[in-house]
Amino acid sequence: MRLRNLVFLGIPTVILWVVGIFILGIFLIKWFWMWTVPGLFPGAVAAGLVAEKISWWTALKLSVLVALLAAITHVSKD
Repeated sequence: MRLRNLVFLGIPTVILWVVGIFILGIFLIKWFWMWTVPGLFPGAVAAGLVAEKISWWTALKLSVLVALLAAITHVSKD
């Protein structure tokens, strides 16, 4: 289904973009965590201080946090 067809169904394009960005953000955060954190902090992962993998729920919360920080940064620009 094309984006134009979804817009004709009454779904605003902005909502589709926001949902798409959050879904992409969740995948990117999970991928980044899985490949970066164990490589950079193997001692902390082995000691159980940092999780080796994160859940989808945690990735969603991190994605929302990153989006809020980006929005604050964008709004506070001079």
